[in-house]
Amino acid sequence: MADLHCENVVLIDVRRHSQVTQFIVVGSGTSDRQMYSVAEDVAELGSESGHPVFQSSRERSSNWMVIDFVDVIVHIFEPNTRAYYDLESLWVDAKRVRWRRAGQGM
Repeated sequence: MADLHCENVVLIDVRRHSQVTQFIVVGSGTSDRQMYSVAEDVAELGSESGHPVFQSSRERSSNWMVIDFVDVIVHIFEPNTRAYYDLESLWVDAKRVRWRRAGQGM
């Protein structure tokens, strides 16, 4: 998502807090077209990696898109919608995971 210009990408480990999923990824898009493109690319990457999409909400004009891979749920928000729903605060007790791209040092 960060490679596709999403902003403030956060990875949350919810394994100790959720019976439904293990990780939640949240990022902000810069436009509805960019968000849709990111959602499509994320879904394609999951499928190519052997993790097909279980369910998704990827409407072209949406301000919140969700791609559910079961173990990982990806949320792509328009910034104002992200601030309004403040999804990260629902998981305030869950660990934020520092992530990096493969091949990059910390």
